[in-house]
Amino acid sequence: MLLKTFGWSFAITAVGLAVAVLYGGWEAFGIVAILSILEISLSFDNAVVNAGILKKMNAFWQKIFLTVGVLIAVFGMRLVFPVVIVAVTAKKSPIEAVNLALTDKDQYQQLVTDAHPAIAAFGGMFLLMIFLDFIFEDRDIQWLRWIERPLAKLGKVDMLSVCIALVVLLITSFTFATHAHQHGGAHVDKAQTVLISGIAGLITYMVVGGLSGYFEDRLEEEEEREHEEEEEAARTGKKRSAVALAGQAAFFMFLYLEVLDASFSFDGVIGAFAITNDIVLMALGLGIGAMYVRSLTVYLVRQGTLDDYVYLEHGAHYAIGALAVILMVTIQYQINEVITGLVGVVLIGWSFWSSVRRNRALAEAEGKAAGSDEKTEISSGV
Repeated sequence: MLLKTFGWSFAITAVGLAVAVLYGGWEAFGIVAILSILEISLSFDNAVVNAGILKKMNAFWQKIFLTVGVLIAVFGMRLVFPVVIVAVTAKKSPIEAVNLALTDKDQYQQLVTDAHPAIAAFGGMFLLMIFLDFIFEDRDIQWLRWIERPLAKLGKVDMLSVCIALVVLLITSFTFATHAHQHGGAHVDKAQTVLISGIAGLITYMVVGGLSGYFEDRLEEEEEREHEEEEEAARTGKKRSAVALAGQAAFFMFLYLEVLDASFSFDGVIGAFAITNDIVLMALGLGIGAMYVRSLTVYLVRQGTLDDYVYLEHGAHYAIGALAVILMVTIQYQINEVITGLVGVVLIGWSFWSSVRRNRALAEAEGKAAGSDEKTEISSGV
């Protein structure tokens, strides 16, 4: 089971590290290894949240997530995305941006650094909306009840999460982004950049999340219809294609997963520049890390880990909220990537331990109940 799920990740690791040695020797090998660990630590919460969505999809779309989705994640976000950032912000063609990344790495890194406010605002708002929509939802299982119970009551107010997100964006833009910075001989106000990028992140969340939610609501009806068609296919002897079984709901959830992964990868891509400004090593290291995150997502789904450890999803969403705040703060202040990674690991570890304690308490309660019933039967028999 472990080899089947993580087999591709192991293979990509071996190939990636070998390419790193051929490209830049053992120093490059070390950099790629560090970047891989960085990506995994920063994106563990991503895997937990993804698992909650992926478990609603069938085996075909889970396979698409691990194949086509990986190509988008590795080549799109970890290789193309940094180049696109430079091309857009520096008003250069993609070819010029690639040439700059390969020939003048210091200038390339500076251009990406200049683009950081826009990236942080977009990703921060997208992740903040995920956290707010989760925390304002009334749930049967609550982890930190003293927080979640009153917030669930507040969540009955329509559009509250959007209002709070916009207030946070306004405060951020005028608190952290009031200082103009020099760029190409002209002063550019970061407040305007942050506002526009943050609103773009909010719109992206609402469009993709809205479509995903709409089709998720229709998922039960579609599954009933598909079940009937499967029974009919069994009677007639005709096979239905995997694509037909997947349906529109799975496609839009897959699309939502890709945007979610993209938002999670912002901090990894930006953090990677603290280690290297070589886009080849960056793509190798972050690509390897992304593979493990995806394999871990599928592993969590197939093992039913989220069903066994019910607070894990809560911990992951709190980690998302923390990451959103950190991204917004980094618009003005630098925060070490180790702190970013540790916040997520601590919150998820705490939620895992809480789940273990809950399971033990339930098992003890069931044991006591069974013992009590047994004593009652014995006394009745006497």
